[in-house]
Amino acid sequence: MNGNTSRSKFLDQVRDAIRVRHYSYRTEQAYIHWIKRFILFHRKTHPQEMGEVEVAQFLTDLAVVRKVSPGTQNQAVNALVFLHKAVIERPLAEIHGVVRAKREKRLPVVLTQTEVRRMLQNLDGVHWLIACVMYGSGLRLMESLRLRVKDLDFDHRAIYVRNGKGGKDRVVTLPDDLMTPLRRHLATVKNVHEKDLSDGCGEVYLPYALARKYPNAGKQWGWKYVFPASRRGIDPYSGVERRHHVDESSVQKAVKVAVRAAKWSVPTS
Repeated sequence: MNGNTSRSKFLDQVRDAIRVRHYSYRTEQAYIHWIKRFILFHRKTHPQEMGEVEVAQFLTDLAVVRKVSPGTQNQAVNALVFLHKAVIERPLAEIHGVVRAKREKRLPVVLTQTEVRRMLQNLDGVHWLIACVMYGSGLRLMESLRLRVKDLDFDHRAIYVRNGKGGKDRVVTLPDDLMTPLRRHLATVKNVHEKDLSDGCGEVYLPYALARKYPNAGKQWGWKYVFPASRRGIDPYSGVERRHHVDESSVQKAVKVAVRAAKWSVPTS
């Protein structure tokens, strides 16, 4: 694993294995991150030359020295299991002697209706609308951000959640109070969409092989994100300039600011 060229070729092989399985870009970034750290931890030894013992040493270091959370350690486990099964093609056997990260005992926080109203009062713009959709319809953050225009059914007051947690689809209620704000918001989004089309950048990302099966669908209004990003960016897969959805970190930061402004003593992470 000496030299940047060999390391790059190996990671390209990992990326190819991830993409052929249609994993999300977020998963790809996470897996590449942990595989890099695993290799560097063992002084750039090639993964082909390592096995369960080296994996156990790395995972224990994360818990004992780095003091990562259980969720973070589990993410590293998933990355290394994938590496050995899909890339090296030598699945890991049972891993012994791993020190598990300690889980902090914390009571779940349930906000009252009054607290939710106070938080929403300290949000504005698209962040306010996203939070309203989440709390009003019971959507998770990424489910809200990945909504497409066609997923909103105003006639039946419904929101269609595609590929939610566990890869399942479901239908939730679109609250009456959000009908008008969402219609106004979509009118603005459509103007942005039409400007993107005129600039030659109006094609949106489509999941899996839909872009090949329906080559014109990416430019259709129904496939646009309900909450598009304020700026266009370069798709890391295709290199095409397009507009993705709002970044989840911006919503999380806005909510934390709203919580502080409301002067709550409620943990937000």
